[in-house]
Amino acid sequence: MESIKPLLPSNGHALPRTAIFLSGSGSNAEHLLLTLAGMQTPPLQMMALVTDAPENSRAKELGKKFDVPVIASDIRKFYSDHGETRVSLATPQGQELRKLWTDGLRKKLKKLELDFAVFAGFVPLTNLTNDFPCLNVHPGDLTYTVAGQRVLVGLHTLPIERAILAGLTSLRSSVIIAQTYTGKGSDMDNGPVLGISGEVPIDFKGFTVAQLLENQRHRPMVRPKGGFGDDLEAVAKANQSNLKEKGDWVVLPKVVLDYAEGRFGMDENGTICYRIGETWKKVETVIYNANGQKEPVFI
Repeated sequence: MESIKPLLPSNGHALPRTAIFLSGSGSNAEHLLLTLAGMQTPPLQMMALVTDAPENSRAKELGKKFDVPVIASDIRKFYSDHGETRVSLATPQGQELRKLWTDGLRKKLKKLELDFAVFAGFVPLTNLTNDFPCLNVHPGDLTYTVAGQRVLVGLHTLPIERAILAGLTSLRSSVIIAQTYTGKGSDMDNGPVLGISGEVPIDFKGFTVAQLLENQRHRPMVRPKGGFGDDLEAVAKANQSNLKEKGDWVVLPKVVLDYAEGRFGMDENGTICYRIGETWKKVETVIYNANGQKEPVFI
């Protein structure tokens, strides 16, 4: 096989150093921390929890519970202090403030010498992805494509709504290496898919796809603050909660462990490779099932 480049950089640390980035409830972060706490010899060093929302996220609570330092950089306060009422990238001023905020956070992170990061419900789009690999969990199967394009992309409940409206009967969570966002829609969720969860059946809550399509047709062009408030969104939210438990909480810890152990690589053509023992195998991705089994999807 041609030469394989490991996706985990080698920075000379005895164990790779990571931090978990979170903005809200921190349930994904908590399950990763619980997994590590249950291991005698974790394959990584957890250096910090990082949050953009110190007053609203559970970062402080989880930091205390698992004895992990917390690094906070309040993005809402930063924007407010610079005269902006909204945290947004929609304007040149908002984009410039995002760069400044990220640079400030970058200075706080420098001392940690991170080898990679884990985005576990981290909301702000930043160019930290240029500094070190950032693993991101996503509520959609990013291996599902139409005409070569990923379909189940986007924010909020959009990936799940798209799965429902496409007539799919099950969902999966994905873990990708996040790429730098340049403002183009095609940039969203376009990183290499390291792993996906097993299938999680969709609960249509008694609605038909045709009925939910009608919801979509009657929506305004711009998503209102707080959401659309229709049946499609309600069904998607219920499934998103179920997917978090049966998808995110399964796949994220397992991919992080495999990544920290150097099991992911890439060949010269950009194909993902997965190391089994001492042998690299070309894969589309790896399926991580709730029963603990791993299924590499070989190419």
